[in-house]
Formats: sequence, C-alpha cells, structure tokens
Amino acid sequence: MQALLKDLEARMSTAVDTLGREFASVRTGRASTGLLDVIRVDYYGTQTPINQMASISVPDARTLVIQPWEAAQLKAVEKAIIASDLGITPANDGKVLRLTMPTPTEERRKQLVKTIHKMAEEARVAVRNVRREANDKLKAMAKDTKVSEDEERRGHDQIQKVTDRHIAKVDELLKKKEQEILTF
Repeated sequence: MQALLKDLEARMSTAVDTLGREFASVRTGRASTGLLDVIRVDYYGTQTPINQMASISVPDARTLVIQPWEAAQLKAVEKAIIASDLGITPANDGKVLRLTMPTPTEERRKQLVKTIHKMAEEARVAVRNVRREANDKLKAMAKDTKVSEDEERRGHDQIQKVTDRHIAKVDELLKKKEQEILTF
C-alpha cells in the first residue's frame, strides 16, 4: 500500500514539474533563461543545449545576454536562435548575443493565456490518469485479498487527497503564470 502511494506521489509530482518546465519556455515579454532551454545548437556535430556551451545572463527584465565559451560558436548560436520559434532576432556585437524581448500585444497575451490553460489541463489529465491507475491497482489488490475493504477505502481516500494536492499545485502554477503574462 505504501509503495503504491509513493509511486503515485512521484508520478504526480513529475507531471507538475513537467508543467513548470513547459511554463518556463512560454515567452511572456520578460527575459528568462528558461526560454532557451528548448534550443539546440550544432556544436561540432552534436546538438547541444545553449546553456551547456555558453553563459546566459539576464541584465534587465527585457534582455538576455548569451556569451559562448568559444567565440567561434557565436554564429552557430545565433543561427539556432533565428531558426527557433522564439521569434526574436539576436543582436550580435562580435562577442555576445543580446536578445531583447518585445512587449507582447494584448491579443498575443490572450493567446498565451489560452496556451497555458491548455498546458495546465493536460497536466491535470496526467494527474487524473495516475489516480485512475492507482485506484485500479488498489481494487486489484482488494480483489486478490492483499488488502482489506477498510484499507481499500482508506487507500482510495489517500489517493484522492494526493490527487487534490497536485491539482491545486497545477492551479497555483497556472495562476502565477497567467499573472506574469497579463501584468507586464
């Protein structure tokens, strides 16, 4: 029973953590190093994340500065950013790349809010799927008389409490991200 709850907790936490990473890659007009996590650069024939080949800093709320550890890789990083779906053209001064985040229009903000709501709903569905699987396992354990009816009932209650807690975390992340998008 405890192993079932531990597995349930770990899998639901993974769903919430994944949502947090997805939210970090949503561009809000505020500079964040998380925006570059999805971009890969051809680094001597290997697709490498930018943060593994350059230092990334956020000097102000709207600017990202990328300084490759090898100056020769500046063009490759610039090319990867332009090819990505970020929609930002980097300014290259020969030593560093500067990315200035444009302020999103009201229409773009509404579109971003819809996108993050969809992401949050997908995370909720993932959490509910984990709950359903755990409930099914618990029912099977009760059927095989590995747990009593009382333990099964308590187990279902515990599973629901864990589910409610993780759904609340998803809602909290959504609320924060929505606030971030709408108040810039």
